[in-house]
Amino acid sequence: MRRFLDPECIFPVGGPPRPRASTPPPPDSATHPQPRPTTRRPDISAASPSPPPTPPPAPSAASTADASTRGSSPWTWVPSLYFAQGLPYVVAMTVSVVMYKRLGVSNTDIALYTSWLYLPWVVKPLWSPIVELYATKRAWTLAMQLAVTVALGGVAFALGTPPFFALTLAVFWAMALASATHDIACDGFYMLALPQRQQAAFVGVRSTFYRLAMITGQGAFVILAGRLEERFVGDPRHAWALTFGALAALFGILALWHRFILPRPATDRGALTEGPAATSPVPFLTVFASFFAKPGIGVILAFLLLYRFAEAQLVKLVTPFLLDARTEGGLGLSTSEVGVAYGTVGVLALTAGGLLGGWLISRFGLRRMLWVCVLAIHLPDAVFVWLAWAQPESLAPVSTAIAVEQFGYGFGFAAYLLYLIMVAEGPHRTAHYAIGTGFMALGMMIPGMFAGALQERLGYLQFFVWVMASTVPGFVVAALIRVDPEFGRKGA
Repeated sequence: MRRFLDPECIFPVGGPPRPRASTPPPPDSATHPQPRPTTRRPDISAASPSPPPTPPPAPSAASTADASTRGSSPWTWVPSLYFAQGLPYVVAMTVSVVMYKRLGVSNTDIALYTSWLYLPWVVKPLWSPIVELYATKRAWTLAMQLAVTVALGGVAFALGTPPFFALTLAVFWAMALASATHDIACDGFYMLALPQRQQAAFVGVRSTFYRLAMITGQGAFVILAGRLEERFVGDPRHAWALTFGALAALFGILALWHRFILPRPATDRGALTEGPAATSPVPFLTVFASFFAKPGIGVILAFLLLYRFAEAQLVKLVTPFLLDARTEGGLGLSTSEVGVAYGTVGVLALTAGGLLGGWLISRFGLRRMLWVCVLAIHLPDAVFVWLAWAQPESLAPVSTAIAVEQFGYGFGFAAYLLYLIMVAEGPHRTAHYAIGTGFMALGMMIPGMFAGALQERLGYLQFFVWVMASTVPGFVVAALIRVDPEFGRKGA
């Protein structure tokens, strides 16, 4: 549900607060007056998810000073743009799991094949230069929204065919590819279309509407699917086809809205228009190599890959556990009940945890809050051991337990994202952050692939005990990293 990059998720939408370039404005300030630049530290107090998408390239002085905002007010497109960024991610990562479980797919296959949907977010730093070099960010954004609309409709169509599992997986993967590309493009567009002062002002708006997309996808639309299952008893594929048809219609409306409302910044153009040097792969390769030349890179990669080792396994089996019959060790919830408990209550708790974790880190610094965050993200996993043992029949204790675990995850994930920002510090911070998010997604993808088979071998209770044991690597890597005592503190 959440931990996406799960997209997935705690800082302002599209990822954590991004380090901003402090390049001064051009001399000609008569036509484009700008406030005096100041050095800014990431403000995580509005924390979010996010699978957080790769931050766009840092704007040049010209793009910062000459971003055209004439025409459309940011309020007419920023909220809808980041709602559109969050919706396909949550559909690929969470709604697909609920659907496959209701259609009788095994936990082994669900965990294995839906984990592959992380792959576009793992490798998207490799093709982000293409988005930078060819066409405008606006054009890329609109094209990818059209592609997502077609993919959602394709899922609805594929559900009516005999080989629905293979076909829907292929369409989901295409949608994930379009969604990951959309993340790159719309984040870049956001920084080109708004001056820095408005970028900061709309951080909270981005986060809020990304969260609303999560609640809409894994809350409202899962509840809708549950209601349709009750109406079309014995034909769940028809119910889910109608649900995805509604998703496609909603996303199509968003794409059409953006076609007419998105502004056209003067600086939004492909880098190939800047001259032949822009096509050279050498700078990109140099930047890529410089990431792996960072001091202590082994510990850095270990932290990015293992901090959420337990969570990566848990997230793939939470929904099957909630839906499976009590005789099979699950809780026997209906689809609609899952939409309420996990898709609504859980997301709200996740957001609250992220906000609190971000605020405390901004007050006390990452180093002082690190172990509080480590305990917060790992220890609440124990609620699933209790749920599997007690199997409560009422929805209230189930929702409460999920809220506790999600709140802890949101709180602890704030430290993970801020550490990634710290690692990216330097002359290539934007590119290095993008590479780091790829490893972040890889850390969710690989453990999730074998989680389903492991659960079917162990049963739910023993599997959740194993998840608790799997938190040990997270504690170990947290002990190995080095953090500047003042990093993350506001005003430090």
